[in-house]
Amino acid sequence: MVKELLKKLSNAHGISGSEGSVAEVIRGEVAAYVDEIREDTMGNLITVKKGDDFTILLAAHMDEIGLMVKFIDERGFVRFVTVGGWFDATLYAQRVVLHGTKGQVSGVIGGKPPHVMTEEDRKKPLKVDDMFIDVGATSAEEAAALGIEVGTPVTLDREFRELANNRVTGKCFDNRAGCAMLIKALQLVDSPHTIYGVFTVQEEVGLKGAKTAAYNLNPDCAIATDTTIPGDHPGIERKDVSLLMGEGPVITIIDNNGRGLIASRKMIAWLKKAAAEGNIKVQLEVGKGGTTDATSIHLERGGIPSTTLSIATRYIHSPVEVLDLADLEGGVALLLQALKTKPEL
Repeated sequence: MVKELLKKLSNAHGISGSEGSVAEVIRGEVAAYVDEIREDTMGNLITVKKGDDFTILLAAHMDEIGLMVKFIDERGFVRFVTVGGWFDATLYAQRVVLHGTKGQVSGVIGGKPPHVMTEEDRKKPLKVDDMFIDVGATSAEEAAALGIEVGTPVTLDREFRELANNRVTGKCFDNRAGCAMLIKALQLVDSPHTIYGVFTVQEEVGLKGAKTAAYNLNPDCAIATDTTIPGDHPGIERKDVSLLMGEGPVITIIDNNGRGLIASRKMIAWLKKAAAEGNIKVQLEVGKGGTTDATSIHLERGGIPSTTLSIATRYIHSPVEVLDLADLEGGVALLLQALKTKPEL
């Protein structure tokens, strides 16, 4: 079931540049279904399902936004930097996991309590520089003895939960939802073409893994599977974001006002045709902010026709992202339907 797969992926940990444990989960899910599986120099997990000479790249980034230790003070408190795009206030008073040299260490993100804040303090937005991680240590030496050092990766301590109406919440659905789509597609696909299923690294810090993978593989076309923002909850209006949870996967036309991806119209037409033939609900996105691996992929070599297939996900880049499992299942169905054919490039 896609729910159990997403749960396993969401509960795994792997910030940008430290995706190895997530890659191991994915390897275990796909190894029996592909003809080749390998890791490249960047850390991308590359799988191949062999077919004819037409090659299709499906890319899903494994990394999640997180933190990294930059300093441990004499009392054992840990200062950190963010890795990827956080809204600083989201981090205050969260539980975290530090992935030290001796295993996982639990901690909490602390800061000045509201009881002792001045009026000026209360008016200021919370900043990462004012926060620290408390692991219970009383000295730098005790923190070091736990295996914590400069460069230790840190992730949020949150677990997958079910909500009402087939909806679920958890950390890093951006982009373990895309990984789940790609895994299920590799497990179930029946295509005459060669499929490269690539689980990329360091997307959240510059679309880096997808760039090197696309250059090396040089596919005929590509789809990035990812998440995107719906406009169906308080604080956001449909006129600004037209997408809805529960109304099907999302095909990107442009993102980031065109400064990111301007998708291949031929790729869009291919996916729209597949959706019609498979009676699969889809939505179209013209996006103002954010981008995906497709942005770096489509500029490689002489240009690679690309688009993105996304799942509308609330509260992206927070510890409590929410999506509708029906959309995720629809995304898998659309990939399987499209991969029976090829785009008319």
